[in-house]
Amino acid sequence: QVQLVESGGGLVQAGGSLRLSCAASGIIFSLYSIGWYRQAPGNQRELVARITSGGITNYADSVKGRFTVSRDNAKNTAYLQMNSLKPEDTAVYVCNVAWVGSRNYWGQGSQVTVSS
Repeated sequence: QVQLVESGGGLVQAGGSLRLSCAASGIIFSLYSIGWYRQAPGNQRELVARITSGGITNYADSVKGRFTVSRDNAKNTAYLQMNSLKPEDTAVYVCNVAWVGSRNYWGQGSQVTVSS
């Protein structure tokens, strides 16, 4: 059974930092690309950052220079370090794992709220 367990969300003031974690079980984690998505009320889900199985990263323009995605294959965990947070970063953040040899899986989501 595949599980993705997220943690690290919360309430932070603008300019602050948070780190989200996505711990996976039931998959060969190192094979999968990891994507972090977010969805704010009334908005579509958007891709924030992604890291491939080979460690290549890409980011949405809105978070470049502020967010960093990383992974620790030994711990089956991915991270999203979020610095210089802005109120417009407020959303539910969800991790996704994807591999061509399997279906995608989604975490349960973690609320991030940035106050001004």
